[in-house]
Amino acid sequence: MKKYNFLAVILLGIAFVGCGDTKKSENSLFTIDDSAFPAHFTQKDPVTIGILNPKSKEIDSVAYFINDQRVGGTKGAGEFRFELIDQKLGYQYLKATVYFGGDSSDATKRIEVVSDVEPKLLNYKVVNTFAHDSLAFTEGLEFHDGRLFESTGQKEDSYFREVDYKTGKVIKQVDLPKEYFGEGITFFNGKLYQLSWQEKTGFIYDAKTFKLEKTFKYDKDIEGWGMTHDDKYIYHSDGTEKIWKMDPSNQKLIDYVNVYSGTSKIKALNELELIDGKFYANVWQKDAIAVVDPKSGAVEGIINLSGLRKFVKSKNAEVLNGIAYNPATKTIFVTGKYWDKIFEITVSE
Repeated sequence: MKKYNFLAVILLGIAFVGCGDTKKSENSLFTIDDSAFPAHFTQKDPVTIGILNPKSKEIDSVAYFINDQRVGGTKGAGEFRFELIDQKLGYQYLKATVYFGGDSSDATKRIEVVSDVEPKLLNYKVVNTFAHDSLAFTEGLEFHDGRLFESTGQKEDSYFREVDYKTGKVIKQVDLPKEYFGEGITFFNGKLYQLSWQEKTGFIYDAKTFKLEKTFKYDKDIEGWGMTHDDKYIYHSDGTEKIWKMDPSNQKLIDYVNVYSGTSKIKALNELELIDGKFYANVWQKDAIAVVDPKSGAVEGIINLSGLRKFVKSKNAEVLNGIAYNPATKTIFVTGKYWDKIFEITVSE
């Protein structure tokens, strides 16, 4: 077993996902020849695709598609070769449209593209420990203009607030209506964005006054979990292996990446933080953070923070959740649901 799969199993508890094609060909005339396909592809692997023609039809030409995008074609039934370098990690759907005798027929096959990156086990050092409200079911944590903000979940007890992390004092708090289960927050262009869990509703506030300016509905049938942003887009997780890209101007979800460590999907991604061009993602039910390439979704590093547990004294403490990067100190603040402490850490190889 490769090292990165060992890390995925031990630290993230990921179940291996086999490639096996569960989608049969749509007809019995032609099938895609997968006899030479590997169990998994990487983005560096080319695909050589051909057609099986058990009824010996006279084939005029074949058009080949991946995820309904045409990638090329052949005269007759010749093999076709194409690259996967621009494809996402995760399942990809191949289709061959076979033209014969004035008619056509489709053959389909599913392949899985996985990561070929070997994640590094990263080290951390605790540089400070601060008090944290042990009644806070932490969902989001973020620094903005040098100040720390936190959002929490649980219906009838969801809010976001500004906190003086050095003293634990609450400076200002905004409660969500009781029917909402609060999730992640992020600041973007003078606004504070907040998600809800299963209510498929987001909130936009003025970042200075905390006045609610707008609510919006998710345009995909997903849940809301963690949030972060870069200089152009907002990103959020949905409790699966996906990290979505959202256009802040209209709140539309326009793209996503699937997160993989080797051949394993990293599911249940939760709180997010973008640090030095990489996603840092909590994994629900694990005291670990995955460091993810935003372009490919490949896990590049894993931080095992289970050692922090011995310092947490609250009896009802749940999973690690909450990542906030302080650019002024270049340190990361982490905490957990119902934890009585926030830890300021540095991370290194």
